[in-house]
Amino acid sequence: MSGLKALLEKEDDIAEIWEASDAEEALEIVDDNQVDVVLMDIGLPGMDGIKATEIIKEKQPFTKIIILTMHDDEPYLFKAMEANASGFILKEAASRDLVSAIQKVVEGEIIIHPTLVKVLVKGTWQNKGQDDSKEDEILTEREQEVLRYICLGYTNQEIAELLVVSPKTIEKHKSNIMEKLKFKRRHELVRYAIEKGLVTLGEG
Repeated sequence: MSGLKALLEKEDDIAEIWEASDAEEALEIVDDNQVDVVLMDIGLPGMDGIKATEIIKEKQPFTKIIILTMHDDEPYLFKAMEANASGFILKEAASRDLVSAIQKVVEGEIIIHPTLVKVLVKGTWQNKGQDDSKEDEILTEREQEVLRYICLGYTNQEIAELLVVSPKTIEKHKSNIMEKLKFKRRHELVRYAIEKGLVTLGEG
């Protein structure tokens, strides 16, 4: 990661950079400092990067997390999505795409490396019958708004504060969305929101 740090140190709009040797140290840094963006390696010693991402997002939901990995297969992408990561970049492309990715997640975009976008959307619906049934179910404007925030990694509490409603109201909206779309996991919601243009997808 030292090469990436040297790259980021050249950017005038990045105020401070910390480095961690493992997940535990990363968690300490986030607890002790106001960190806007975390670059998280999945293959860390001890606790893996996916678990560390889950913990950080629980404590600091507004902190954006970009997963850096050598893996380009579906399970890792979906695990990152379920952990509420805001980005997923292959290490081979990190030096080229990293600065742009950081800027975009701060602006509220989801960043997925182009080769992984195909993985995410390739099996959107299980069959045509399900496709038709989902198209018939139209989300309300408020449900679409809530869905967008869910996909961007906000918690129910944070969405409630942004929309000036109660967390219970957000949970109700979320349940309605999941029921209408017949989804159970966040990566399914992200996939749907991308295809419907409800979230902005940056591609490095």
